[in-house]
Amino acid sequence: MVVGSPELLDLVEQTTVVQGRRHLLFALRLKLNEREWHVVRRFEDFRYLLDKLKEEIPDCKLKVPTKSLFDPNFHKTRLKGLTAFVIALLEDPVYRERDCSQQFLGLDQLISQELTFDDSSLINLGESESRRVRIQDFNLIKTIGKGNFGQVFLARLKATDQVFAIKVLSKEQIKRRQEVRHVMSERNVLVRSLQHPFLCKLRFSFQSDTKLYFVLDYVNGGELYKHIQQERCFSEGRSRFYAAEIACALGYLHSENIIYRDLKPENILLDNQGHVVLTDFGLCKENFSTTDKTDSFCGTPEYMAPEVVRREGYDFAVDWWSLGVMLYEMLFGLPPFYHKVRERMYTAILREPLRLCDTISLAAQNILTGVSDCQALPLINPLVVRCMNDFEEVSTHAFFRTMDWDALLARRIPAPFVPLVDSQADTRHVAPEFTRQPIPDSLVSSATRVVNTFNPVSTDDTFKGFTYIGI
Repeated sequence: MVVGSPELLDLVEQTTVVQGRRHLLFALRLKLNEREWHVVRRFEDFRYLLDKLKEEIPDCKLKVPTKSLFDPNFHKTRLKGLTAFVIALLEDPVYRERDCSQQFLGLDQLISQELTFDDSSLINLGESESRRVRIQDFNLIKTIGKGNFGQVFLARLKATDQVFAIKVLSKEQIKRRQEVRHVMSERNVLVRSLQHPFLCKLRFSFQSDTKLYFVLDYVNGGELYKHIQQERCFSEGRSRFYAAEIACALGYLHSENIIYRDLKPENILLDNQGHVVLTDFGLCKENFSTTDKTDSFCGTPEYMAPEVVRREGYDFAVDWWSLGVMLYEMLFGLPPFYHKVRERMYTAILREPLRLCDTISLAAQNILTGVSDCQALPLINPLVVRCMNDFEEVSTHAFFRTMDWDALLARRIPAPFVPLVDSQADTRHVAPEFTRQPIPDSLVSSATRVVNTFNPVSTDDTFKGFTYIGI
């Protein structure tokens, strides 16, 4: 039995696709003392729990909202009702301490893990604060990437032999450049990306005194940028396939109130079956509604929308502009407004007409120039449809007329190109400039003293809440 009453921190709807069918799930984020964890439940699970409680407690007063087809605010009303149900469940020990409630809330797993794992010198690895790991639990194989605050390594988990990519960031550099908010935002977006097939998945994150660690799926088919460089350009069919999968990923992020803001071929990986995986969420903006505007100047110059360049307020539409630039690059080999001199490139984005040739279909030309049944936003060079309906409008454009979106989301459509890969640890598609770099000797030694996240008097709370478990 768990001592104390857990607190409900959040309850949100999530949509996932299984075998081409959409399923609505509810993600609960809970906290007990200093431990946080999350569970995902179907609506039927709430009903089942209520039925079990009524069997065991005849005068049970809890209620689960019923479905009303005539309520225009049904989803909002149901979410509010489910939240009230969970809060009432947590507040009353008569309900909370029943075995069925413990299982529903994930408390039974929390207890068993606490009894299994030794607390000594191991850093917490999960929201439940009940599983810990150190960097020494991995064999580091090769360097596979480098960023502003650290490096990315191919690694193998000793206990299971699984292969992962570990992104290692310097806390000192992050704090010095005042990027804490962006790093924590990246962590949050990664956690919320677990339900989508075209977004990179975070398996766990942890920290030492000096470093942050993201343990991610290793996607070994190479960057889309590399494949464009090698092949000069893609066929229209291949470009459509990649654009559709990227659009699905963007649409999901937007439905979660997240703007991506850094779409470019370097941030798109191909997996070993040729499907896209969107990575690097450091510039994402969370909790962004359809009526909001932001004016942060960020992104990669070649792919910036005009309103970003002008430092005006912008919204989700900037991601669709960037997708249009990428689609153009896949079809023709270079971004449409590219120039070696950055200021001249910004001028081109704002003022120069979009140059197209008749080697692509009329539908492809139309989606690049914003021609659609909807009202495109009044911007110069309106790449890709930029309408209030977001993904729904893009997905119904004539360019995607032949696309089976359910089959695409279920990964049932074979990719037009499958990268040559021999094993899970294959690094042939990683640039030699990275794989030739030695793994720093300081990496393992820097993690010999790890942060004890159970300690309430920890000297550094800057990255509190960073740790996560997804396996």
